[in-house]
Amino acid sequence: MSVAEAQRKHLTDLVTTKMPYGKYQGRFICDLPEFYLVWYRNKGFPQGKVGMLLASMYEMHANG
Repeated sequence: MSVAEAQRKHLTDLVTTKMPYGKYQGRFICDLPEFYLVWYRNKGFPQGKVGMLLASMYEMHANG
């Protein structure tokens, strides 16, 4: 898989993966409120794919 394909897959995952647990269970990762992402940033992102997606979404919010 090329870098461009991997980036495309990652972005696709951000808009198609739903939060599997917590207050916003069932909402797409891309639709989570910024304060929730900041809360996770301060608490520590979970391990695995969901944590990676949450961290990426946080960075996108933080850096525009």
